[in-house]
Amino acid sequence: MPSARPDRVLRWFVNPFYGQERSYWRAVTACFLVASTFWLLNALNKTYTTRITYPLAWRYDNSRFIPVQPLPKEVPVNVTGRGWKLLRRQLMLDVKPAELTLSAPAATRYVTARVIRPALQQAMEGLQFNYLLSDTLWVELDRLVSRRLPLGLSPATDGAALPYDARFEPASVVFRGPASKVNYLPAPYPVHLPQAPAGSSTGDIRVPIGGPDLVQTNVQDVRVRLLRRPVVTVPVEVVPELLDAPAGHVYRFSPATVHVRLQFFPEDTVGFQRKQVRVQLHYGQFTNRDSSLRPFLAEKPAQARGYLVLTRGVQVHRVEQ
Repeated sequence: MPSARPDRVLRWFVNPFYGQERSYWRAVTACFLVASTFWLLNALNKTYTTRITYPLAWRYDNSRFIPVQPLPKEVPVNVTGRGWKLLRRQLMLDVKPAELTLSAPAATRYVTARVIRPALQQAMEGLQFNYLLSDTLWVELDRLVSRRLPLGLSPATDGAALPYDARFEPASVVFRGPASKVNYLPAPYPVHLPQAPAGSSTGDIRVPIGGPDLVQTNVQDVRVRLLRRPVVTVPVEVVPELLDAPAGHVYRFSPATVHVRLQFFPEDTVGFQRKQVRVQLHYGQFTNRDSSLRPFLAEKPAQARGYLVLTRGVQVHRVEQ
């Protein structure tokens, strides 16, 4: 039968191992270990050409600059070396990273192979560097700046003002991070309440500050004391500004003005001027079936505690000349 031959072969191979004493198995195991050790030592003594990733160390003035995106930690390379050296690299045993220095961090957007290659050749010990698998490393750093901002109570999620005056402790917070983010933080910086206080409740609550990614604050939260205050609503009609429209044409809006509702505490309405309110439209960003543009509030008085754009859409028509 066809299956009889494989069975006989299997029995011929297994039968010598039946009925053996424990000392026999110890001897067999020792032989396998010795043979495996000699094979491994022989393999590690050979020379190989292969692809690896080599660690990098970046040098820059971290007291003045900060990475906006994480800097590359490794770079793929092709190398030649003995198995011992390659194994040491894989196990990260006493591996010296290649040092790359950024002399002008804020102006540097990439590092080329011309800069990477010498650093790798100097760092690799016992490995022959052949070539880079990636010729360019992309980096993005920015100036590290600090800015102290006063605090203000943020409006509700729909833009409406909360009927509270807020006293903060501390009254201002220092923000530290990339200049591209810190310099554009609003002043006063809005503090969001975890939930709207109930009724006429007055008292102290602790509110976290938060902030954009990579931006740190000198305090994690602030103490807020809420005092109920009346809110005055001021309606405003604003002629919108059209952005990104093709030049050389005249455009007509329908409706011609955008209705905006601002909310102030009573004493803040004294210095209010309507020219402090600007509404803009982005040409081409149609949001509705009737090809209307959604207006948005581009500028408002710093004293405004809340706002709401009542006009939902504005149609833009080009006037034929």
